[in-house]
Amino acid sequence: MGGKVVIDCFPESAARYRYGYAAVVIDVIRATTTATTAVALGRRVFPVQTTDEAFVLAETLSNPLLAGELGGNMPYGFEITNSPAQIAQRNDIDRPMILLSTSGTQLLLNTAGAGNEAVYTACFRNLTAIAKYIAARHKRVAILGAGTRGQFRREDQMGCAWLAERLVQMGFEPESAQTEEYIGHWKGVSPEEVRGGRSAAYLTKTEQTADLEFVLGHFDDLAIVPTLINRELVAVS
Repeated sequence: MGGKVVIDCFPESAARYRYGYAAVVIDVIRATTTATTAVALGRRVFPVQTTDEAFVLAETLSNPLLAGELGGNMPYGFEITNSPAQIAQRNDIDRPMILLSTSGTQLLLNTAGAGNEAVYTACFRNLTAIAKYIAARHKRVAILGAGTRGQFRREDQMGCAWLAERLVQMGFEPESAQTEEYIGHWKGVSPEEVRGGRSAAYLTKTEQTADLEFVLGHFDDLAIVPTLINRELVAVS
């Protein structure tokens, strides 16, 4: 089944793909890795865009876990930061997670629109699974990297490129020259190249290397496809 695939980035770009596309949101460090890990463990996940939205939603849920960051800082009243390593270690999966991040959850919710065919989340953990799933169901796919501080960070470029590459191998065509450039640039590159990026440097500087090691230690190990339905991320059947 052939189709078209395009790579883009930043929350403000999401509006371009609200109609006629299936969208895949990628924020490797760390929002979509945290969300995908939580969904895989059976936890309910609710992305939000503001702290106010998080606290309002928390009133409607039973014993929710508030997780996230804004500008790299955990908001007051939150229990943990946006950490896939911490989420993987917790055993309170009965607690629904409300997830807030500077870029990833902003992009995810910006992308949701009445004209979307579907909105999915991906990270290094589920690239093959999501490629196979969407290739069988959609003709136009937008792969959107979160971007941070005006930069399309290398780990998100890599995730977007590797997902697009898989779709091309399944018969899709790049919708833009830029998409083709990203695929070519990151083809065959080791995930370890993430260590040379600014996000990895930030995690190292702030003593959060457990998340960096988690991202690099879990590559294509999940057969799960999270999709956004009624502002909750759920695994497709």
